[in-house]
Amino acid sequence: MRYLVTLERFCLYGHLIAMAFGLAGLLWVVPHPEVLAYLPAGSTLFQWSMAGGGVGYILLGALAVALYGYRTLGLKAVVTFAIAAIGISLSSELLGTSTGFPFGHYSYLNGLGYKIAGLVPFTIPLSWFYLGLSAFLLARSGLGALGSTGAAQGHRGLRPLGAVVLGSVLLTSWDFVLDPAMSQTALPFWYWHQPGAFFGMPYQNFAGWLGTGIVFMAVGLSLWRGVGVQLPARLSVTVPLVVYLANFTFATVMSLAAGFYLPIVMGMVTGMIPAILCWRFAIQQDSSWQAQPSTGTTQALAATVTAAKVMVK
Repeated sequence: MRYLVTLERFCLYGHLIAMAFGLAGLLWVVPHPEVLAYLPAGSTLFQWSMAGGGVGYILLGALAVALYGYRTLGLKAVVTFAIAAIGISLSSELLGTSTGFPFGHYSYLNGLGYKIAGLVPFTIPLSWFYLGLSAFLLARSGLGALGSTGAAQGHRGLRPLGAVVLGSVLLTSWDFVLDPAMSQTALPFWYWHQPGAFFGMPYQNFAGWLGTGIVFMAVGLSLWRGVGVQLPARLSVTVPLVVYLANFTFATVMSLAAGFYLPIVMGMVTGMIPAILCWRFAIQQDSSWQAQPSTGTTQALAATVTAAKVMVK
């Protein structure tokens, strides 16, 4: 298991570093290509970055989350959720780029890898998977911690539905911040055929993201139940939080560079802050469990006390 943790951390750190280099390239080198003359092998590195940088950071993110899921949830959980997330998101993206439903009329440009059916880069469904699983686990852990209180015991049946909805909101909130900036950079990765009212993005896009997220998270949860996946009551969601916040930060920096401030505020209110709170609630619940003696410890203490009483008598 130790080598899996090492590989997971390698992929996670690589994911973070690749995003940092991507930001530097998009915001510093692309507007000022003359700086390449001052960097060792600058032109070659820039060409490699533009050809595979976007693909690399998405692949590393997907691998990091997949390894985390395998280590904490099991192989069946990762595979079934990936089938739901990748299959449904790819279907939505292919439908969207072909018909304009459910996101609006848009097309992908180059920079994110081979395009499936000539329309959707293969990395796009992978990004839905790793951010979708991260968002869902944060939502589930946060709501599960809140639901463990006495006042909320009667609403346990609503927790899975709440996790699906909240997880989809977290996922959509990331898009609030990312989409306007990424479609209007000096080197855009996609463009809208008919720019919308929300910083060039149609409002329909939000509904498409929320709906797609709800569908694949609900299907993934149903598949978990179908194959008998038992989610642990105590689950560290630090890795999902790091992945979510890193991608949110990437989108925030891009939007700041474009001068788009309202999407950042919206994303923070509906995405970043709730994600941190979910993680915090999960941490607090874990701490409270660790502070309580286990069942075995309690039984041992009771037996000791009983034996002491017998000896006294």
